[in-house]
Amino acid sequence: MAIFGPVVIIEDDIDDKEILEEILRELNFMNKIVWLKNSHDAFDYLHNTSDEPFVIFSDINLPGLSGIQLKKKIDEDKEMRKKSIPFIFYSTSVSQQTVKEAYTEMTVQGFFQKGSNYAEIKKQVAIILQYWQTCRHPNY
Repeated sequence: MAIFGPVVIIEDDIDDKEILEEILRELNFMNKIVWLKNSHDAFDYLHNTSDEPFVIFSDINLPGLSGIQLKKKIDEDKEMRKKSIPFIFYSTSVSQQTVKEAYTEMTVQGFFQKGSNYAEIKKQVAIILQYWQTCRHPNY
């Protein structure tokens, strides 16, 4: 049973998207999943949806605008900032400079490097979801 809004996955790699979906189901997290392949579609969805997303998992390397550029665009929009959707960077390639930029130049609630195997990814996702299920948050 879903007790929160949808999980938004911003990811252009279908294999990574399918792994996240499978893990969410294995963890009995039955929320609707919204998959967006690029930052432009993600921004449009987040700007126009009446849904109250539970959490956003965003890759860094996306076609068009990067995940970093998307998050900066969201932060610049006062109405979107008011939605207070937890935004998690979840990417295969992570540089310390990108992590520093994410935490000092925008509001992010997490930055994770994708695990190297299924069990590690599942553990990371479980921790993230558990945290946001128990965290005090303006939307819930």
